[in-house]
Amino acid sequence: MRIGMILDKVFPPDPRVENEAIELIKEGHEVFLFCLTYSNEKSEELINEINVRRYSNTTLIYKFSALAYTVPVYSYRMKNKINHFIKTNNVEAIHIHDMIIAEACFLANKKYQLPTVLDLHENRPEILKFYPYMQKLYGKLLVSVKRWKKKEEEFVKKSDKIVVVTDEAKNELSSRVPSKTSDIIVVPNTIRKSFYNNKKDVSIPYEKRENEFNVLYLGDTGERRGLRTVIKALHLLKSQDKIQNIIFLVIGKINDSKLVYLVDKYNLQNHVKFVGWQNQETFPCWISNADVCVSPLHKNLHHDTTYANKLFQYMSLGKALLLSDVLAQKELLERVGAGLVHKEQDAEDFANKLLELYNDDELRNEMGKKGEKFVREEFTWDKTSNQLKEIYKTII
Repeated sequence: MRIGMILDKVFPPDPRVENEAIELIKEGHEVFLFCLTYSNEKSEELINEINVRRYSNTTLIYKFSALAYTVPVYSYRMKNKINHFIKTNNVEAIHIHDMIIAEACFLANKKYQLPTVLDLHENRPEILKFYPYMQKLYGKLLVSVKRWKKKEEEFVKKSDKIVVVTDEAKNELSSRVPSKTSDIIVVPNTIRKSFYNNKKDVSIPYEKRENEFNVLYLGDTGERRGLRTVIKALHLLKSQDKIQNIIFLVIGKINDSKLVYLVDKYNLQNHVKFVGWQNQETFPCWISNADVCVSPLHKNLHHDTTYANKLFQYMSLGKALLLSDVLAQKELLERVGAGLVHKEQDAEDFANKLLELYNDDELRNEMGKKGEKFVREEFTWDKTSNQLKEIYKTII
C-alpha cells in the first residue's frame, strides 16, 4: 500500500514519525511523507527508505496555524499542497500526524475518499492552554480551546482509525467520542533498540568529577515541565547542608527565563548547569553519566494522558527515575518499580525523594535494573508498534 503521511513540520527530525514510517516500510508498504520546509532543502529526498516530499511554507502562514480553527487560512493553503501530494504520489491511504493539519487533509481528501488514520501525538486542545501566546489577551480572544476540542472530536469521527500514545489518552478520548472506542489504537512513544545498542563513543561538553552525583533532565524547559520545582528543592537541600556534591544537568534550550533567575537568587551556580540543546546522538552518554533522571511535570490533562519519550530513554540505560505524580507516568513507574514519585510542584517532597535515592546506592541500582528490563524486554518500538501494523492490515 502507498501510505501518505502528512506532517505539518520540517523533517527530519521527528522520532515518532520516522519510527512509524520505518516499521510500515518493513511490512512491505511504501511511505510518502508530506512535510514543510522554510529553506532551500531538497523538495524530494529518500531518508531511511521514506520518500520525503517537502513543500515550501512561510513564517506568516505558519503563524496562521495557531488560528487554524478560528480563520481557515492555514487549512486552505495546506489543502492545495496536500491535494498535489496525494495526486502526484498516487497515495492510497492518508496518515495524519496530529490535528493542526487535519482539516486541510480532510478537505483535500473529499476528492479522493481515501482511508484515513488520525495519529494524535498529544492532547493538542489541552496543551494549547499553555502556549505563550495563549497567556496574552490576543491569544485568549482569537483562539478557542473549546473549538479545538470540538474539531478534534469531529476529526475522530471522520477517521477510520485513531492512534493515541497511552491508555489514559484512549480513555479520555473514548469518554468524549464513545462511538469510536473500538477504532482507537494505542501506540506508545517507545524507543528503538538502536538507542541503547548502538551507543556511540562521542564527547560531551561536561566532564563528571569524581564522587559527583548527577541529576539529569533532558528535553523542553517550559514552565509546565516543572524544573522550577527541582531548583527550589536544591535550594532546600543546600540550606540544610545536605546538597553536598549534587549537580543538576539540564540538557535543553532554556524556554523559562525564571530558571536562570532562581539559580542566581539561590546562589546555585555550582549545582545547576544549563548545558543547552545537544545532538541526539549524545543522549546515551548524558544518561549513562547520570545517577538519577527526572521528569517533574506539572499536572494537567495533557501530561496525565501522555508519556515523555525521555522516560524510556532513561530506563533503557538502567537509571533510577524521580517523576512527578501526573497520571500516566505515575502509573507506569508504580507498575515497573523503576523509581520514586513526588508530588507535582512540591519542592520539599522532591527534595526528600531525591535524598532517599542519593543515600541508597542499592535502591537506585535495583530500580534502574527494573526499568532497563522492562524497556528492553517489553516496551521497545519493535513490540509496541504491532498495533500500528495491524491498522494497515485492516484497512487493506
